[in-house]
Order: sequence, then C-alpha cells, then structure tokens
Amino acid sequence: MIRVLIAEDMRILRDTLVALLELEDDLKVVAELSSGEDVVPAALEHRPDVAVIDIDLPGSDGLTAAAELRRRLPQCHTLILTGLGRPGTLRRALAAQVSGFLVKDAPAQELLDAVRRVATGERVIDTKLALAALETTESPLTPREAEVLRRHANGASAAEIAVEVNLTYGTVRNYLASAVTKLGARNRVDAARIADEAGWL
Repeated sequence: MIRVLIAEDMRILRDTLVALLELEDDLKVVAELSSGEDVVPAALEHRPDVAVIDIDLPGSDGLTAAAELRRRLPQCHTLILTGLGRPGTLRRALAAQVSGFLVKDAPAQELLDAVRRVATGERVIDTKLALAALETTESPLTPREAEVLRRHANGASAAEIAVEVNLTYGTVRNYLASAVTKLGARNRVDAARIADEAGWL
C-alpha cells in the first residue's frame, strides 16, 4: 500500500485528487492539507511514501515545502503539481530535488502512474516541459535579484523590501535596476513580467 499526502489549497481540486487516489487498491491518502506550512508536520506525523504538492500553496510555497520535506523526511518522495508548466519553474523544482513534476491538466492515469513510479524512487517529469527546459536558457538573475524582483512583483515597495530582507534601500534599488538591465526590460514591472513568464521567479 502506497501512503500519500495531498497538499492542494483549492478545495474542489483537493477533494477530486483524494477521490481519484482512493479508488485505487494500492493507494491510500493519509493526509490532506491546504497550506505549505502544514506539509512537513503532517508528513512527520503520518509518514507518507509520496507527497503530492501543489506548487502554489499559501504560507510556504510548494517548492519550499518540498525542499524542507526532503531534509526532514528523505524517505518521502515528492510529486509537484503545477497549473503553469514553465521551464524555469521545472529547473527550480529539480534544484529542490523533487521526485516528480506534472502539470495539472495531465490525464488522471498519468498522475496515478506518476505516484506509483515516484514511490519506487523513479523520477517522473512531464516530457514536454523537460524538452522545453533543455531549450531554455537559465535565469540571468542572481538569487538575491530574483528574490527582490519577486517581492516587488508581489506589490512591495523598495523601502518595504529593504526592511523585509534586511538590506539598505539603495541596495534594493540597485538589485532592481540590475534585474531590469539583465532582462532587457523597460522598467521594473516589465522585468517582473519577463522573469515570471520564464519561470525565474
């Protein structure tokens, strides 16, 4: 029996995933969550073989939760689900050492197969996305530039970002200006759009 944890914030989708998995004789859902912050505590309590995690969870995002889960419970394999299959996002998922990465519009049987394969230690990646990732250049942004630009894209001002990440206002402005230049963007908003569409944020 493969024990599965489901982390998905959209209730109807979470219920659907649970129902789909519970129809299978060899799969058992041992926990269902809506927040990224609950993934590791629930996994430590229920000891799943596979954690199916939505990439865009409130609190702590799916990749952060997956990386922490790998550190705290390495025997639990993670399968990331995403609504937007972007090559840059796949690169970040692989860097977090996830076991699987699928887009949410994959056929149900593909998801079931992926859960089973991930449970045996295989790595399962959406084929089209993997090919796109090979053809796409890596992010030109440093981790700090990406973090500052991501916070800006989420509505924080340079002054607010400076406080949040413990940097000076001038340093934050320099990081934003550098990101605009590296991405060949017109301004900060354009830079955030370019980086987001590439999956670099």
